[in-house]
Amino acid sequence: MNLHEYQGKELIKRFGARIQEGITATTPEEALAAAKELQEKTGTNIWVVKAQIHAGGRGKAGGVKVATSLEAVKEKASAILGATLVTPQTGPKGKLVNKVLIAQDVYYPGEEEPKEYYISVLLDRELSKNVIVYSTEGGMDIEEVADKTPHLIHKEWIDPMLGIQPFQARKVAFQLGLSGVAFKEMVKFVTSLYNAFTGNDCSLLEINPALKASDGKIIAVDTKCVVDGNALGRHPDIAAMRDITEEDPTEVEAGEVGLNFVKLDGNVGCMVNGAGLAMATMDIIKLSGGNPANFLDVGGTADAQRVETAFKIILKDPSVKAILVNIFGGIVRCDRVAQGVIDAYKNMGTIDVPIIVRLQGTNAEEAKAMIDASGLRVKSAILLKEAAALVQEAVA
Repeated sequence: MNLHEYQGKELIKRFGARIQEGITATTPEEALAAAKELQEKTGTNIWVVKAQIHAGGRGKAGGVKVATSLEAVKEKASAILGATLVTPQTGPKGKLVNKVLIAQDVYYPGEEEPKEYYISVLLDRELSKNVIVYSTEGGMDIEEVADKTPHLIHKEWIDPMLGIQPFQARKVAFQLGLSGVAFKEMVKFVTSLYNAFTGNDCSLLEINPALKASDGKIIAVDTKCVVDGNALGRHPDIAAMRDITEEDPTEVEAGEVGLNFVKLDGNVGCMVNGAGLAMATMDIIKLSGGNPANFLDVGGTADAQRVETAFKIILKDPSVKAILVNIFGGIVRCDRVAQGVIDAYKNMGTIDVPIIVRLQGTNAEEAKAMIDASGLRVKSAILLKEAAALVQEAVA
């Protein structure tokens, strides 16, 4: 589950990391009130107005603006709220801004020039270890840094059974070229960040930039946090942070009825029971000349109501030119699934796209006979190659 910047900052703050303080707002009036409150709390006279969307690249898209007066805070918040930001991570449709973060200025003058760093913690699946990825080139597109100057990207692997060791945190600070107060601050910051990563069951925790302020303090200026959805049962407080307005409406609807659905950019909808079979089905669609329009796992209880709901969700995508239903009858018999398909089809009335149903397993032959005798615009298959040929015919 993705979190907003302000939510990710709150999580790492709980573990001792220093953050750029801020207050969220959903209207220009709330933004003005937030700026006044922040001024009283921190003494700042400069504010940063940041769009809160689940995507990076907000600054380049006009979603981050500096305000040097209270009137400017309201003005800039008004310009950002309700706007649609298009970044490399949003796709061409962009994302609507419903909330902004009014943040304090942390680039204050002092003895040293502020310096930005990049730090993230994530899972290295190949080594079964967590890894801290860090660089002196913070505030930039880290992908570009890794591509053009890979020697500036450093990694420190952490054994999850041992946790981060003091010498590893010191190594990160040393590699970043820090000394004195900043060195000690970075050691504490990296340790807090790693503990926040494991303590919140994150799959990614990225700070870009992590700022060395002019007085040597290390401050998280921006935070990207992704929490493992399978661990949310242990974190009801984090689960409550979910913002469904940032998610695909169809995926949200599917999740509410217990369907595992992911929207894709294709022309063949697929309905399958089992994640592995779903992956194989998408491969079949590709080999047949089509492109999968979605991943949809109906689970082991493919009754008429569940199948009907799945059909409705798939058909909300105007790009779908055909639907492939691929069910293995193990837990549920194929004839019951076939009856579910027939009942769902009749309940929905006219369906304008061809439907290919491939049933394999218990009572597969009986299921095929039921569909063939239904008189509906449904084609049946038993073998995968038969289903593939029917898909190819439908999208030709």
